[in-house]
Amino acid sequence: MLGAVIFDFDGVIADSESLHLRSFNMVLAQYGIEIKPKDYYRDFLGLTDLDCFKLLVSKRLGLAEKQVSELVAQKEKTFARLLRDGGCVIEGVRDFLNILGQNRIPMAVCSGALLAEIELLLEQSGLRDFFEQIVSAEQVKKGKPNPECFLVTLEKLNRNRSNPIVNEQCIVIEDSHWGLEAAQAARMHTIAVTNSYDAEELTMAEKTVSRLDELTIQQLQDLCS
Repeated sequence: MLGAVIFDFDGVIADSESLHLRSFNMVLAQYGIEIKPKDYYRDFLGLTDLDCFKLLVSKRLGLAEKQVSELVAQKEKTFARLLRDGGCVIEGVRDFLNILGQNRIPMAVCSGALLAEIELLLEQSGLRDFFEQIVSAEQVKKGKPNPECFLVTLEKLNRNRSNPIVNEQCIVIEDSHWGLEAAQAARMHTIAVTNSYDAEELTMAEKTVSRLDELTIQQLQDLCS
């Protein structure tokens, strides 16, 4: 039985990965560093901002780790400014959320993005009320592919529920292998959407779609049966 649908944010709900890349590069410009798009999608997309900058610190910047938090704060402000100018919801998302809402399926966001970034776009787009819970980078110690974020999300969804949702009743929608690995490790079902990677790179998912509004309630129920 389908108990809940848990969404990644960037690349699943929000067409914001290009904005994240621009934000990183605007912050890194002070060090004369630029992340190329192919490198970003290969090495950085599935990571939190903190982990991205840590990786850059260890490999290229040669900065002390205490400076990483300052870079994260700079990137957050830059992203918020760019988001106000050009962030948008991916086509098909709103219709899919409406279908889930009409069927009273609990929904949550589980993302490596910062809470302020997620809340900003959801509020601006009128989607915030769809989601019972939002778990962001600040709320976990280990990012994807570690399953912690999904386990925390399920714990939050089950607060004040007389009939708790179990892991196998959850469907996770992701756009990267990092997220799919985390969901599988959390013993949840997986759907991949090809917004960031080709289907050939997402074969570990139980089902792959190009748009979320291709999915039906029956298909979701079948995954959990």
